[in-house]
Amino acid sequence: MTGKAKPKKHTAKEIAMKIDMATTNRGGGKAGVIDRKALDKGGHAKLACPICKATAPDVKSMSIHHEAKHPKLPWEEDKLINLHATASTAEDKPKPGVRGSLKK
Repeated sequence: MTGKAKPKKHTAKEIAMKIDMATTNRGGGKAGVIDRKALDKGGHAKLACPICKATAPDVKSMSIHHEAKHPKLPWEEDKLINLHATASTAEDKPKPGVRGSLKK
């Protein structure tokens, strides 16, 4: 007969989901606006569009943004604004927040 075995307490999928939720930045609501927009401290967004100043975490995301929002203009990767290079590196400023623990 089936169904008499005790169910597992935690499945591999559930454990993987919990690890992902604990170690991935999820934004932080109103408190995370500065972090997401890369204002004042670099944030998680690395690049900014030179045309509309929209931010993106990597070149691939920025190219997708450019194709969608600026299709008539030529794509010039060298004109992207690197926010991590321009952000001040003072030690007294807080680092971008990551939700969850630092353990993996």
